Amino acid sequence: MRHRLVVVGAGPRATGLLERIAANSPELYGGRGLDIHLVDPHPPGGGRIWREAQSELLWMNSHAADITMFTDETVTMEGPVREGPTLHEWARLDGRTFADRRIQGRYLRWVYDRALADLPPGITVHHHPRRALRVTGPADGRQRVWLEGRTEPLVADLVVLALGHLDSELDPEQQGLSAYARAHGLVHLPPDFTADSDLSALAPGEPVLVRGFGLAFVDLMVLLTEGRGGRYEEDGEGGYVYVPSGREPVLYVGSRRGVPYHSKIGYDWTGPRPPLPRFFGPEEVRSLLERPEGYEFRRDIWPLVEKELGFAHYHRLFTAHPERTAMEWADFEEKYAVAGSAEEVRALVAAAVPDARDRLDLAALDRPLEGVRFASHAEFQEGVRAYVSDDLTRRHDASFSADLGVFLGLLSVYGQLVRLGNLGSWWHGFFSYLASGPPGPRLRQMLALSRAGLLRFVGAGMEVVAEGGVFRGSSATVPGFSVTARALVEARLPDPSVGRARDTLLRGLHAEALETADGLLRVDPADGRVLGRDGRPHPRRFALGPYTDARTPGAFTRPRTGGAAFRQNDAVARVVLRELGGG
Repeated sequence: MRHRLVVVGAGPRATGLLERIAANSPELYGGRGLDIHLVDPHPPGGGRIWREAQSELLWMNSHAADITMFTDETVTMEGPVREGPTLHEWARLDGRTFADRRIQGRYLRWVYDRALADLPPGITVHHHPRRALRVTGPADGRQRVWLEGRTEPLVADLVVLALGHLDSELDPEQQGLSAYARAHGLVHLPPDFTADSDLSALAPGEPVLVRGFGLAFVDLMVLLTEGRGGRYEEDGEGGYVYVPSGREPVLYVGSRRGVPYHSKIGYDWTGPRPPLPRFFGPEEVRSLLERPEGYEFRRDIWPLVEKELGFAHYHRLFTAHPERTAMEWADFEEKYAVAGSAEEVRALVAAAVPDARDRLDLAALDRPLEGVRFASHAEFQEGVRAYVSDDLTRRHDASFSADLGVFLGLLSVYGQLVRLGNLGSWWHGFFSYLASGPPGPRLRQMLALSRAGLLRFVGAGMEVVAEGGVFRGSSATVPGFSVTARALVEARLPDPSVGRARDTLLRGLHAEALETADGLLRVDPADGRVLGRDGRPHPRRFALGPYTDARTPGAFTRPRTGGAAFRQNDAVARVVLRELGGG
């Protein structure tokens, strides 16, 4: 009897798992027949988020050279390295291009087809373009995966959940706002994948309140401006002038920070890389995991993260820009290593780095408007435009390449934090804000829209209330200012909480599986097995992706960064092959 593996999801994570099954099969596949069933209503490769059928105006958020679906020697894993082309090599694009998502969808389909071709003859893949509704079956027996529109389940020896971002039920605040909108004839668009949102109710010329200033906002901005016929013209000074179509609404945007994510860095790395990890590596992670009393992020982990990021920053500053330092690197490194408190580090940096712009201040980076007040709404618009312009200048000036050192430090830190499980939403937001912001051209477009009066900034800690038959937005950043609107958009993806997922399969697991405080599925960090309520790994169920406590940074991996997602995919693939009659 042929073995059966059911993989729920057919997007990038499932495609990466399939690539690792193909790579490991020569060593571990025992020659017995194996059927792999992929269950996803969307096309294999791209899945829902990265499908080819979406607007060509929506871009990838990384340079084409920074996107790969293939392993290299920097990945710590048991399986073999199978190198392959990055997006820019495959599509023959300039490596610094921000490709549109349709091109990425085609790349992912090609990776999927190549993985199929690399499978040995005894392994066959079947795609079911349906939704998986639930998984049943005893821990010691075969599993049953029930599909929409089918009366009989798929029977499986093992099941891997490789679902990406999913729709969620609204939290109490969102429920209240939606109910208010229905009662008063308003528009409320809750968190969603922007490309799937119906934006037709956002009327031309009307104010629209928007909460969220990250990547979902960028997509919203694009679809409501260029997507409605507007266009940008170069202003001759490296910026843009926006030429409206007259069909655009007026966007009033605010967020916790009140400013957009930092621009992508616009230059390449040169010279030696900081030797990472240095202060936060496997030994520190092991020590935290062995603590009988457990660990707390701010108290036990953040000081290590802060020291690691500082090391990456100053290593680059001292080695690439020594003329801006007042101490030899060897002396600084020695003193930095033994500094036992944040105060000691600040004193050392003050003595060794004369220019404050060359010093790393993570708190100031995280909350640039903390305690800042503007006298008027117009003054605040000028302030944000100046902030964004300065950010663009710095992020495209290699003389500030210590910023790129911090970026490498963030990638290194994230690779270690994955081993500790979920650490709450703040860390993921902080990482995205510093390391996963929009392409520079998108920020230049924001500036053009601001100057055209179609994008207006509300401030930090934006508050929204529903009263008087409208939505009202305000922020302490501009005391006394508020704006009313008949439309409110939540520009962010739904939180990946298992308990609130609309997906019935995940909701079913909610009653059986162990969760984090944030509602993420707990999985065994070694091999991705879903942990039951008793803390024991399920022998037949595995999970990968953003709704688990082993979620990884970004959608895709940069080449030569030892991607944690590759390591996880390889570990799951090898366990699956061993257990299904392999070696």
